[in-house]
Amino acid sequence: MYRALTIAGSDSCGGAGIQADLKSFSANGVYGMSVITAITAQNTMGVFGIQDIEPQMIEKQIDVIFEDIRVDAVKIGMVSKIESIKAIANALNKVEDLCDIVLDPVMISKSGFNLLSPDAKETLVKELFPLATLITPNLPEAEEILGVEIKNLEQMKDAAKKLIELGPKAVLVKGGHLEDDATDLLYDGNEFVLFPQERINTTHTHGTGCTLSSAIAANIAKKMNIKDAVGEAKNYITGAIKNGFELGKGVGPTHHFYKYY
Repeated sequence: MYRALTIAGSDSCGGAGIQADLKSFSANGVYGMSVITAITAQNTMGVFGIQDIEPQMIEKQIDVIFEDIRVDAVKIGMVSKIESIKAIANALNKVEDLCDIVLDPVMISKSGFNLLSPDAKETLVKELFPLATLITPNLPEAEEILGVEIKNLEQMKDAAKKLIELGPKAVLVKGGHLEDDATDLLYDGNEFVLFPQERINTTHTHGTGCTLSSAIAANIAKKMNIKDAVGEAKNYITGAIKNGFELGKGVGPTHHFYKYY
């Protein structure tokens, strides 16, 4: 059985974060494990509070997993402060023959809540980008990291080139915030691969970024190459978005198990 580990924050309403990652792992045929970096108080209306897990506990969670269990892929999601990022880097740097890592640089929630403190951005780039096999920023996150405006495909390509210079082996710039279609762009330093996608008319998109990045990690855990892993994950997230559903009074989640209901 293939195994994947998610290192991320907890979403109390279950649509994003650790909860989405574990559902996505399971739906894509991989056993999921988790290291919780923070607890959030959130529902479909937004994020109303964050409490960080102590850095020593974050590092210990990672240590004990790798001491005992083979990990085929790691997905890193929300890490909100410098000390948490350094704890993750310290733990992963101790692992011999470290597996592939998918890093989703989560910065701002859909409701506009800052999930990464402004002073931690530089640490995230310095400490974790060089460990990543793939990073998966959306357009606002790529703009925040690079300090540039990204409004079209050519600007996405330029951004991908600049992002890969920061250390990851490959970059997936997600185009969900484009004005027309929702094309994603994969770049490995040599080749651009486009994943065109029509825009799906739904408001129930809570957790799409978490779900996509964890599906990619699951596919990499199953020994797919990055291009195939992204392609299969794109097919999965498209179905999950099309089958998203109303849960509370705000933005509903994607349907992680739409194939099985």
